[in-house]
Amino acid sequence: MKALQNPIFKITAQASQHLGIDSYVIGGFVRDFILGRDSKKDIDIVAVGSGIELALKVSSLLPNRPKVQIFKNYGTAMLRYKDLDIEFVGARKESYNRDSRNPIVESGTLREDQERRDFTINALAFSLNENNYGELLDPFDGITDLSNKIIRTPLDPDITFSDDPLRMLRAIRFAAQLEFTIDNEAFESIIRNKDRIEIISGERIVEELNKILSCPQPSHGMLLLYKSGLLDIILPELTALNNVEEIGGQTHKNNFYHTLEVVDNISKNTQDVWLRWAALLHDIGKAPTKRFDKKIGWTFHTHEFVGGKMVKKIFERLHMPLNHKMKFVQKMVIMSSRPIVLSEDTVTDSAVRRLIFDAGEDVESLMTLCSADITTKNPNKFKKYHQNFEDVRKKLIEVEERDQVRNFQPPITGEEIMKLFNLKPSREIGILKEAVKEAILEGEIPNEYQAAYDFVVKKAEKMGLEKQI
Repeated sequence: MKALQNPIFKITAQASQHLGIDSYVIGGFVRDFILGRDSKKDIDIVAVGSGIELALKVSSLLPNRPKVQIFKNYGTAMLRYKDLDIEFVGARKESYNRDSRNPIVESGTLREDQERRDFTINALAFSLNENNYGELLDPFDGITDLSNKIIRTPLDPDITFSDDPLRMLRAIRFAAQLEFTIDNEAFESIIRNKDRIEIISGERIVEELNKILSCPQPSHGMLLLYKSGLLDIILPELTALNNVEEIGGQTHKNNFYHTLEVVDNISKNTQDVWLRWAALLHDIGKAPTKRFDKKIGWTFHTHEFVGGKMVKKIFERLHMPLNHKMKFVQKMVIMSSRPIVLSEDTVTDSAVRRLIFDAGEDVESLMTLCSADITTKNPNKFKKYHQNFEDVRKKLIEVEERDQVRNFQPPITGEEIMKLFNLKPSREIGILKEAVKEAILEGEIPNEYQAAYDFVVKKAEKMGLEKQI
């Protein structure tokens, strides 16, 4: 059978026969094979018996006897064969306490193991047993659900989702990844059980959100999260944008649906999930900063700065990494309007130098975000805005090649200034260094040592400092 051509399956079958137990390959590998989809580099084997014993026996039959990682608490074991991670688990049945997604596990039959699976399409199994090797075992008609592109639970969805609320996010994630539809009964159950998501850790939630954001069209999953009510619990800052007000006949655009469009736009140009996060959060500051002015209409002054502060709170709440990844998203949100402003005005070298200086190595990511932010449906405006952006891009290249201000380091250092004027670390040093930086960014002097040296000497004289050497 084509699906089981890898030698690991025959070796597992031999090990199972030696131990006198039945074994099956189950879950994602089977689903993806039937879909003709590139499978992940891992395989799940379920044994009607001890998964740990089976893993150890398989290892003993493999060349070089790969190391077996054993997880006694879970009754599972894992080994690596070539480029595959293979996990072995004993067939089991589960029961749950309402306050926890950690199940009470007991040994079970293959059927009971399939019942505990999240969706019918993930309960499919191929037999590795001598009497029916390669046979598809499909007690819940998952093959039909694959054909009809349906996400459905093996048991009553209220039981499935209440027992392990993470499965609600997984249903939406699979729908987004596979471009499937969630069964009506299952989706209504997600709506009923949405509040159960609060027992799930931020880390597990973010793992699913990252997978949704990594889809070719993330808006599919994000809209399902919104319609189910889950998004309002997980990211209320985002759903707050779905509010259009009218005063005196003046309205503003719906920033929620605009945001989803921006995320889809940027996903055509980057696989970077953190840049996609920046697109998702780039307008979150608009809800708290929205104001109406009789003269100019709706305004969102300082929404980028407010949004940047909100990014950190979201990362903290969801237990996301508070390292360079958070700082990158925050930086993108804070700077998200800068290139847009440049594209609307006559682009000066000084403004471009400042953009390059402030964005540093992330200037291309920032331009990708801002280009995705153009969502106007007016074809003339769309063409004009993109042409203006191309002009900014060209100017960025031209100015960067000439002035080299990315990751700017002053041509003359603080140590040299101290030596030049026989100064100790002081406020004056900071003033002179800042003056050099400003002079270069404003184009008053080139980004060169001699020009910076001459500038510092003149500036120091005005401050009453005398050159010592």
